[in-house]
Amino acid sequence: MTATTHALELGALQDELADAGYIAEPALAAVLLLMLDLGRPLLIEGDAGVGKTEVAKALAAVRSARLIRLQCYEGLDAHAAMYEWNYQRQLLAIQLLEHDERGVAEKEDDLFSERYLLRRPLLEAITRDEPPVLLIDEIDRADEAFEAYLLELLSDFQLSIPELGTVQATTRPLVVITSNGTRELSDALRRRCLYHYIDYPDHAKELAIVRLKAPGVAAELAQQIVAFVQSVRRIELQKRPGIAETLDWAAALLRLGISTVDAQGAERILETLGALIKTRDDRAALPREVVARLAAAC
Repeated sequence: MTATTHALELGALQDELADAGYIAEPALAAVLLLMLDLGRPLLIEGDAGVGKTEVAKALAAVRSARLIRLQCYEGLDAHAAMYEWNYQRQLLAIQLLEHDERGVAEKEDDLFSERYLLRRPLLEAITRDEPPVLLIDEIDRADEAFEAYLLELLSDFQLSIPELGTVQATTRPLVVITSNGTRELSDALRRRCLYHYIDYPDHAKELAIVRLKAPGVAAELAQQIVAFVQSVRRIELQKRPGIAETLDWAAALLRLGISTVDAQGAERILETLGALIKTRDDRAALPREVVARLAAAC
């Protein structure tokens, strides 16, 4: 592939992602191209609210693929992520098999056949006719045992079900794994993935996002919103506002008829901070005088 061809493909993918509602910088578009070419999972890290999950949604839209999402949480086990047996149907089948003259082994084979299997996200993703986008969201919330369980899927695109054996992927899903960095992930997981880190957007990118996602915001107000949020992120806060909060705040300003962000309107701006600031301590860090100072600089 020549440099010119690569640049054209990169630009085309950025345009497609923008059409799907996602502003992607060249580095992200480049790693997505590699993901598509190499068939490797992509691990995306970054603080909460920077748009990691939206990457998978936009990719699914660009590829016209189904999005299958596994939301990770503490205590998540393999059965909840991969499969479960439909115990109610199995119990009913046991009653119906009472007078069946077949041997016990044959009856067990019947009870543990695929028609009693409930496919959860991981199994669903590898058994579809068309390759979906599989989003494994916030993997750092799950424990290390579950992370280790994922390695079989990420290495060989297969899953083991004790009662049925090994299930090979019908098609390879496009796997996007996200992490907020609340715990360190294993080297084994990282080795199996491509990697990208998403930081909070700079002024230009965030302005482009506001213009795309909130077209009703006037150009001057959009500039002021982004400048204010960027200044807020430089304050020592427990939870810096993400892109979703920026958009929520823009909507709040419009709802209250606030057409400019300046020091004179500090009192009204304070009324809208519930859309931008999400903890009590962070709200206390933004008294009227601080808000006025930040607004004046916009």
